[in-house]
Amino acid sequence: MPELPEVETTKRGLESHIVGRQVLSVGIHQKQLRWEIPSHLPATIKGEFIKKISRRAKYILIKFNNGTLVMHLGMSGSVSVVPSIEALKKHHHFELVLDNATSMRFHDPRRFGSILWQNNNEQLNLFKNLGPEPLSSEFDDEILYLSSRGRKKNIKTFIMDSNIVVGVGNIYASESLFQAGISPKRAAGKTSKKRYQALTQCIKIILSEAIKNGGTTLNDFSNIDGKPGYFSQVLSVYGRNGKPCNRCDGTIKRIVQNQRASYYCPKCQK
Repeated sequence: MPELPEVETTKRGLESHIVGRQVLSVGIHQKQLRWEIPSHLPATIKGEFIKKISRRAKYILIKFNNGTLVMHLGMSGSVSVVPSIEALKKHHHFELVLDNATSMRFHDPRRFGSILWQNNNEQLNLFKNLGPEPLSSEFDDEILYLSSRGRKKNIKTFIMDSNIVVGVGNIYASESLFQAGISPKRAAGKTSKKRYQALTQCIKIILSEAIKNGGTTLNDFSNIDGKPGYFSQVLSVYGRNGKPCNRCDGTIKRIVQNQRASYYCPKCQK
């Protein structure tokens, strides 16, 4: 599943290709994604200029004068900008045909992604309870520590809760906990403030490095140019079950928490 660094990489890649361009037409080639693509989009967006592109959590926001196109990559989604004359490929479900003979196309084999519309005077429900962005000044150890008090859930599940902080997905939660020396099995409410200070910094560093390296090459992810991310080359624990820890003489272990795989070193993560 594309996580925050992959989505940020996609957003940055799209920016120079689509901002300032006019939409000549909109193609809905498969309307049934996670939610049905609004049927009014061809009429609503045609002729409009793309004002800017931004990201909130794992959502890509494409701003027009009359509202915002909201995209989520789901489990296997990706976005590319190609010449408009290029033939559609299988699983190209949505496209914006632009005024410079290119098209922005949304590709999603598993169809867990989404294309939604937000009017200027509304906020979609999916944005209403989101926590702070992990790379913003609003996210700090104080927020994590105070939010964790009384929580019995494990700390990995806790930091993956988008109501606490957005964008810390499975891969980067495992990597951040490893760097902070915290076991994913530790109860969130019994983790000290000092540990949360270390974890907060590790989350920021890990995500920043992943964005710098273009995201993680796992399953179906590739960036806007079709090139894979390279952060997977430096993953310390994720996907390394049974392999030696690169910090001590321990062995990486895989467990399942809340139906998600967690990877950690039992020897140096306590």
